[in-house]
Amino acid sequence: MLTINIDTLLKYDKPGPRYTSYPTAPVWNAEFGPERFKAKIIETNSVKDLPPVSLYFHIPFCFSLCFYCGCNSIITKKRGHASEYLSYLRKEIEIISQYVKKERRVVQFHWGGGSPDFLSPAEMETLYGHIASNFSIAKDAEIGVELDPRETTLEHMKILKGLGFNRISMGVQDFNPLVQKAINRIQPENITRRLVNWCRDLGFYSVNIDLIYGLPHQTTGTFNKTVEKIIEINPDRIALFNYAHVPWMKRHQKVIREDTLPQGREKLEILKMAIEKFTSAGYVYVGMDHFSKPQDELYIAQKEKTLYRNFQGYTTKAGCDLFGFGITSISMVGNSYSQNHKALKDYYAALNNGNMATYRGYELNSDDIIRRHVITRLMCDFELTPSDVEKQFSITFNEYFRKELKRLEPFRDEGLLIMHPDKIEINDSGRILIRNIAMVFDVYLEIQGMEMRFSRTI
Repeated sequence: MLTINIDTLLKYDKPGPRYTSYPTAPVWNAEFGPERFKAKIIETNSVKDLPPVSLYFHIPFCFSLCFYCGCNSIITKKRGHASEYLSYLRKEIEIISQYVKKERRVVQFHWGGGSPDFLSPAEMETLYGHIASNFSIAKDAEIGVELDPRETTLEHMKILKGLGFNRISMGVQDFNPLVQKAINRIQPENITRRLVNWCRDLGFYSVNIDLIYGLPHQTTGTFNKTVEKIIEINPDRIALFNYAHVPWMKRHQKVIREDTLPQGREKLEILKMAIEKFTSAGYVYVGMDHFSKPQDELYIAQKEKTLYRNFQGYTTKAGCDLFGFGITSISMVGNSYSQNHKALKDYYAALNNGNMATYRGYELNSDDIIRRHVITRLMCDFELTPSDVEKQFSITFNEYFRKELKRLEPFRDEGLLIMHPDKIEINDSGRILIRNIAMVFDVYLEIQGMEMRFSRTI
């Protein structure tokens, strides 16, 4: 049983990054454009041990707007938008793939959104065909897709299985009808169960369910019922995300009345209850927001210290170059990040000119690389061995991070972490505050106003 001290956690509720990258996106700039992105791809082709490839495809369309959503989505009921978008995805696939050596194997790819099931089954086949004809997909590749149980049909599922998809992720958020009405996502429990049953009947390897705590009208009692139903449904993985209420960034969130949101102690009681329920049911707490079965690769990777974190969250595929396709998509190639245009018109215009759709990016300097490693290992392992960092980067840890170690002392004094002679070890309450602990090593948060660009940490 995890030991979670809510009084201590409340002291640290402040805005902070989720650290799917370091430096985080607000630091990136438009000086890193298509030509620099192309140069980074060519550069990674020339390294001795060619890194494997991970692909992400953003399908931005949704039939309706979920008021809590922080994703980059386009709300429309016109399916015709998909065919035009697919034609541009094909252009982008062809432009980027020409610079990626064919012997580099794709070991992972994922369709996210939006709602990829906005595509018809035939369009899914078309998109997969474009990918397979331009990249070398490993036979044992991890191939996943996000689905909306309200829109997915059995035909979708049969096509996905036939194409080789093996991992399904679906959004539930909360089964409570009052919560669903407040977030504009009416999703009866039987629809979710139907999709899970299709996954099982068709033999998909892994099923993940997403939940969100901190939504309007949630209480410990109501969310307890959702948690118990999820345990009964028995997915392989569960993601439990903190609702990011950022109406200054996502204007549609203004529809959600702030007086209906659980705050402070109540919100943390919901989180504590969910963690205790899932772990008591046999799930293992992985990372800061995931639960898995003990035999799942996610937990095995955490035990073996090979778990990694990128724009798709926690992943077992460390060491990959990640290529993102579609509007807003992010690539992580070598020691660089690049992001595509956010507006369809700009994305289409770039590709019509035969260019990559990159509109901003960032190339890490030597200090960034060291700090990214430290933050990533803390976020994934919940411990850090300074001597390992010293060997990898030829630094003296206690000198390099003198200020940071001083800033960790309050966390130590609160019992959130232990500072051994050669190990920083995060305890149960500390892992819930891992974003706060990682922030100690983020030099860019000293920029005025930077913190307010992020959601609250708990």
